[in-house]
Amino acid sequence: MLAITGHITTTAGVRLPGDIDLHGTSFASIGTGIRHITDVPALGWAQIFLLAGLMEFFVMTPREDSGMKSEFVGDFRNSVDFGWDDFTEEEKRTKRSVELNNGRAAQMGILGMMVHEMLPSHDPYMINGLLGFPVNFN
Repeated sequence: MLAITGHITTTAGVRLPGDIDLHGTSFASIGTGIRHITDVPALGWAQIFLLAGLMEFFVMTPREDSGMKSEFVGDFRNSVDFGWDDFTEEEKRTKRSVELNNGRAAQMGILGMMVHEMLPSHDPYMINGLLGFPVNFN
């Protein structure tokens, strides 16, 4: 879902201020979508992977010292519980299934947008063009 939100946000023209590398490549100079993936310089990719690695190893890890025990893989409550412990096992199973299905739907959504970018119309938001409101994309 973050990928789709990021795609829509950057298509709308919202960019981070400043430069992505030491050579002066600004965030605004990098286009939107899969077509412009090669516009990101090596130092930009290094920053992306470094941030993802830091998140993976230091934030998105189960912490037994927080007083909360992880019940399943991906349980990252880490001392913040919004009522999960009050649910029955059936409710927990249902909520996990819903979350997995939402993640799968979001993956298919961003994949569809990337495929639409590569079509001759170059418009990831094809429905807008069909309704008479095409998006000026890249």
